[in-house]
Parts: sequence; C-alpha cells; structure tokens
Amino acid sequence: MDDGLHILVIEDNPALRAGMATLLEARGHRVAFAADGRSGLQMALEAPPDVLVLDLTLPGMDGLRVCSHLREQADRHIPILMLTARDTLADKLIGFQAGADDYLVKPFAGEELLARCLALAHRHGRRDGHVLRIGSLGIDRRSGAVCRGEQAIELPQTAYRLLVLLAEAWPRTVTRSELIRRLWGDEAPPSDPLRSHLYLLRQALDKPFKRAMLRTVHDVGFKLEADA
Repeated sequence: MDDGLHILVIEDNPALRAGMATLLEARGHRVAFAADGRSGLQMALEAPPDVLVLDLTLPGMDGLRVCSHLREQADRHIPILMLTARDTLADKLIGFQAGADDYLVKPFAGEELLARCLALAHRHGRRDGHVLRIGSLGIDRRSGAVCRGEQAIELPQTAYRLLVLLAEAWPRTVTRSELIRRLWGDEAPPSDPLRSHLYLLRQALDKPFKRAMLRTVHDVGFKLEADA
C-alpha cells in the first residue's frame, strides 16, 4: 500500500495513546483516538478505519462488547487488532469469538504493533466486505455463516477460523507453521494441532461435493481452489 492507513485506536491509557500516535504518525498513517468504548464504537461506525486497534479493558463498554456490536452493525468488515494484558489461550479464544482478527498482548513492541496493523490491512483489503467468495463458497464473517452454493456448511469454531484464514489468503498457499501461529500463537497444542481440524473442515467443505476445494500442497501447506 502506497499511502498511509486510517487507524482508529480505542485505548484509555493516555501514555499508551501518545506512544502509538508518535509511532504510527511517523510512518505516515492517519490516527484517530477514543478513550472509551461507546465513543470508539460510534467513531468506527461513522468513519470505518482501515484497522481498529481495540483495548480489551475500557470504561463504559469493554472491548469484547465493542467488537461484538461492531460486527453486528458495521456494513463492512473492519479488521480488529485487540490489545490486552490477558495472555492465556482461553482469553484469546474469547476475543476471537467476539470477532477480533488478531491479538497483541501488552506490553508490546511498537514495531510489532505496526507490522500487525499493516498485515491486517493487507490481508483484508481496504473497505473489504463481510462476505468472502471463492467459486461457489461464501463465508459471511459477520454472521459466521458458510455455504457452498445453496448448501449451508456447519463448522466448529477452530475449523471455521482455519477456513477463514485460507479464504483470506486465497489463492496463496498458507504454510502449516503460519496456520498454527495464526490459530494458537505461542500456545499451540502438542503433536499435530492441525490434523483434526483439517479433517473436520474437509468432511464439511468437500465430502458432500464432487470437487474438493481444500488442497494439500506437498511440503508447503494448504490452499483453497475455486470450484467454479
């Protein structure tokens, strides 16, 4: 992206806001701030940013509720990077369930914040809609609904997140290590954490249909292929 991003930061810590402003504006990005959840939600709905940096603990309305309301009310998918001091896997899963796209644990390095904002903007595309479409596959990231043609597909949470990651990367092949990092961060289960979730995804996405969409790229990773 040649020009800067429009980044909205909802954070109630003045010192942290000032630090993020200095970092992001020095790199050419336009930054708006809100110090509480309710005003931040209103700002995000009125002027949707390219990326929303959202603190979990906020006065008025916490980050989880802001995230949920935004997913229900926004007319497009706004990439959300959630900030929190809570670093357990359970806390991260709660954030993802509320609609967060990525998670950054405090304290964090400014360069990592910048890198994650750029990655989210690139991954989702500016002004990206809620619905991802690849061939007959449709994924509504607001409702969580998945379908192939007229047939609805039911997926467990991790298999759904796996599908979204592959769809957002399409037509690129996503490596096994990238998928594991994006799904579990530094707390990946032991052994082969992807195996069971890939199996469940294939059973739901491909087994009922003549043409498979989920492909294994030998010694590289996995990708989706359009079926039409």
